[in-house]
This record gives sequence, C-alpha cells and structure tokens, in this order.
Amino acid sequence: MDRLEQKKIRRIRRKKHIRKLVSGVGDRPRMTVFKSGRYLYVQVIDDQKEQTLVSASNIEKELRKLKSTIDGAEKLGQVVAGRLKEKKIDRVVFDRNGYAYHGIVRSIAEGARKAGIQF
Repeated sequence: MDRLEQKKIRRIRRKKHIRKLVSGVGDRPRMTVFKSGRYLYVQVIDDQKEQTLVSASNIEKELRKLKSTIDGAEKLGQVVAGRLKEKKIDRVVFDRNGYAYHGIVRSIAEGARKAGIQF
C-alpha cells in the first residue's frame, strides 16, 4: 500500500469517528467540506430527513472563477452562507470530514462566519 492510500484510509477513519459525534438536525444542519485534487465542495445536510439543503462548489458555472486556494475557499464559504440565509438558516454544525482544521477547511469556515453563520 502506497503512502497516498494510507493517507486516505487514515482520513476516512477520522471521518467515521467525527460522524459518530456530529449530526445535523432541522434547526441546525451539518455543513460538510470535501476537497478533491482540483475542486472544493461544501454541502449543508439535514441528517434527520437525509436531505441536502444547500450546496456549493467551484465546479459550478458561476463559481468557476474561484480557485481552490485559501482566498477562493473563503469566498466559497460566503456563497454557502448567502444561500443558507435565503433559506433562513443561521446556525450549522461544522463537519471537517476528517481533514485538519487549517488552510482551506478553516477558510471555508471563516468565510461562512463572516457572512453571519454561527457554529
């Protein structure tokens, strides 16, 4: 098993441990982050209804100009926060999805906080 496979397996173990503790309910859904090699994805999920309430990604046509950098991640967090405000949701639980809370993941969270989302 090479180094990258081991890294992925360790992240999935951390993710499972986090998901035991974190779940989204109707009034406080779960905001989760996924990073691929090229794109960033953010979803806000109601785990009771098993439904995605809001999502945003820099793969979307209007958000393609956002790069997968710290600045782009912060703007993506603000976009998600704006979409949450349209649905009258102002509190979420942040799920870092097994990633370390720094860099891009932290920027997404700070962008959402700047736009008025509490977690």
